[in-house]
Amino acid sequence: MNATGLVDRQKFYDVAIGGGGYVGLSLALALKQSEPSLEVALVDLRPRSAIEKDPRASAIAAGASRMLDQLGIWDDLIEYAQPINEMIVTDSKLHDSVRPVFLNFAGEVEEGEPFAHMVPNGKMVAALYDKAENAGVDIFSPDSVADFSIEASCARIELGSGNTLEARLLVAADGVQSKLRALAGIHCNHWNYNQSGIVTTVAHERPHNGRAEEHFLPSGPFAMLPLTGNRSSIVWSEKTTEAERLVNGDDFTFEIELERRFGHHLGKIHIDGPRKAFPLSLTLARTFISNRFALAGDAAHGIHPIAGQGLNFGFKDVAALSEVLVDTHRLGLDIGAEHILERYQRWRRFDTYQMGVTTDVLNRLFSNDIGPVRALRDFGLSLVERMPQLKQHFIGEAAAMSGPSPKLLMGHPL
Repeated sequence: MNATGLVDRQKFYDVAIGGGGYVGLSLALALKQSEPSLEVALVDLRPRSAIEKDPRASAIAAGASRMLDQLGIWDDLIEYAQPINEMIVTDSKLHDSVRPVFLNFAGEVEEGEPFAHMVPNGKMVAALYDKAENAGVDIFSPDSVADFSIEASCARIELGSGNTLEARLLVAADGVQSKLRALAGIHCNHWNYNQSGIVTTVAHERPHNGRAEEHFLPSGPFAMLPLTGNRSSIVWSEKTTEAERLVNGDDFTFEIELERRFGHHLGKIHIDGPRKAFPLSLTLARTFISNRFALAGDAAHGIHPIAGQGLNFGFKDVAALSEVLVDTHRLGLDIGAEHILERYQRWRRFDTYQMGVTTDVLNRLFSNDIGPVRALRDFGLSLVERMPQLKQHFIGEAAAMSGPSPKLLMGHPL
């Protein structure tokens, strides 16, 4: 680690990663663990002390948990991980006294392996950070990529601290508002939903028994996701103006509005963590690669949380990109060459665009109160409920294990 910003200017890296979230850290760790001879640098604006303060929790699909196990951190997370044993889907109006269940998912990927776990983001990223540092990744924090240029044999990277790095490949993993993507001149297809996702944690009187619930309401989906203990993570979509009013308002009003959506089936509830609102949009990069440059995670694709796949698609990027780079390195080829990176793009771009379109259609279909549309979508949900093979396909999608999967998502080493 180089927390002071000091760097050996003569050191040449194979891969430099901008962004120290779960995508950047897991990519750095996967590369260094698989091929210790690879020199890997990671640049992150946040200091180590800020990492565990993320109040959010995420649904980690079975494929992603297998990857984290292969990377050696799942045992560090298991005490905080809550299995999702069942998920129900309802469609109703806010004032409806009864919310009929149109769809119920229950089952396991394999015996004893649920299709997902809920894991606190702070715990997961902190474990990745420690493991990457111990594996020999050079971490420059707090620091940032101020600019970069692509030369014949390397990317030349100017840091905010004034230091310079050189690497065969620069990976942008700096989020949906990616500065590196903009510096690379990569354009995006972007749509603002005029929605924000309110995120908080709720403690409740009765146990949830590992059941997740997603209620489709006219303003957007309201998800209750089980955490360890009698707690649930809330992901609540509202019009942006209403979300800001609720988040910035008093606790009493927020809890009243929350209770109207949460219901009373788990007994009394109270807020058990900070509440924040995050703008929701669809952002799809038009290309994921250029010469000596690649996008991963939200820098490549920002999708609506309606299907709970944003984080898991980031892990899919990591698994695919690390496999391509490790295979290429073992053949003695140039890991930064655009024609090499094209394999990663072919592997991930269609899948990503397909999920982006799917979440966009679902959000438009369910975030309204138009009578004929409601009748049509409720018929569709009921139809899926009566087709076991189709439900099993959706479970495979939720587990991030459908289609040709990279080795890490299958729990195999690179």
